[in-house]
Amino acid sequence: MQLQDRTILHMDLDTFFVSVERLLNSDLIGKPVVIGGVSDRGVVASCSYEARKFGVHSAMPMKMALNLCRDAVVIRGDMDSYSKYSKLVTEVIADKAPMYEKASIDEHYLDITGIDRYWGALKWSHELRQSIISETGLPISFGLSVNKTVSKIATGEAKPNGEKHVDKEWVQPFLNPLSIKKIPGVGSKTYQLLRSMGVSTIQTLSAVPLEMVQSVLGQNGIEIWRRAHGIDFTPVVPYSEEKSISKERTFETDTIDVAMLDQLMISMTEKLCFKLRKNEKLTSVVTVKIRYANYDTHTLQKKIPYTSFDHVLIGVVRELFKRLYERRMLIRLVGVKLGGLIHGVQQLDLFEDNEERIKLYLAMDKIRLRFGPGAIRRASGMMAK
Repeated sequence: MQLQDRTILHMDLDTFFVSVERLLNSDLIGKPVVIGGVSDRGVVASCSYEARKFGVHSAMPMKMALNLCRDAVVIRGDMDSYSKYSKLVTEVIADKAPMYEKASIDEHYLDITGIDRYWGALKWSHELRQSIISETGLPISFGLSVNKTVSKIATGEAKPNGEKHVDKEWVQPFLNPLSIKKIPGVGSKTYQLLRSMGVSTIQTLSAVPLEMVQSVLGQNGIEIWRRAHGIDFTPVVPYSEEKSISKERTFETDTIDVAMLDQLMISMTEKLCFKLRKNEKLTSVVTVKIRYANYDTHTLQKKIPYTSFDHVLIGVVRELFKRLYERRMLIRLVGVKLGGLIHGVQQLDLFEDNEERIKLYLAMDKIRLRFGPGAIRRASGMMAK
């Protein structure tokens, strides 16, 4: 079976953060709602459709958002609640889907190829959507088509709270009139480059020779050109909460130097967090591991709201180590593991009232990407070797 003959379902929760807040407080229904840092220095993490009508959008400074929409209800946001409801939706999908991938906190891809033989893909998808709505109370939209790209674009066209099915023979007619902004992977810079070439619709882009697109956009242009033709061979990767990254250190000489151990775990956590952000991942499970001189090994784990910020995860790691290290014996090994990984940029922590902190992370990561992971570090982890 060729990949283009697959049946791929993309499901995306509508204005997820806002929908959760409305579930918890029905007075917010119908009002323009903005989620994010509540001070003038804050940034918009999410907003309702009512607020979008005024030009408000994600990553906009809160001060600008309030100038555009003076009647907006501003909510700081609660990642504990959002993580909880995200997992509830995943549980409903996991209970019914043959194969699924959790692409971010609010979207999933499902490979339901072959389900037509037994049920009917559209009917099955509709019933799954209704199950999610009835069991979680959250609005959700879906796109159903032959691959991830077309399904995701179809979901965007189905919103809010709708369904869109694009058969194989209708893929190009469906894509052609849409803006190139609809293509996954086309950001603001790529959009401006293509617009400077006179390309505004997917139909126009699909008519441009591949060599020309590649010369302007580089290797990324090949993938964008393929997506404009409705071609996407990316498979649905089965989701597993066991996905994790970790660091461990075994000492040549067993130690009881708690200050050094603290610095070491800060350093390890900092490096793991940079790796998360570099790969656009978020973690929801933190595990700390200790192995004593007598080889007894102990671990302690904590589930947390999705994040990739050092200052959040370092606090959790320190807390777990303090609870774990009770025997005051010599230690042979320590380790930190971040699990429950999903795709997602750190827009989720834009509830911070500290735009400077977000800019600091971006600047630090830029230095690390250019000069290496150890080019800039926290002072509290500098003594760890």
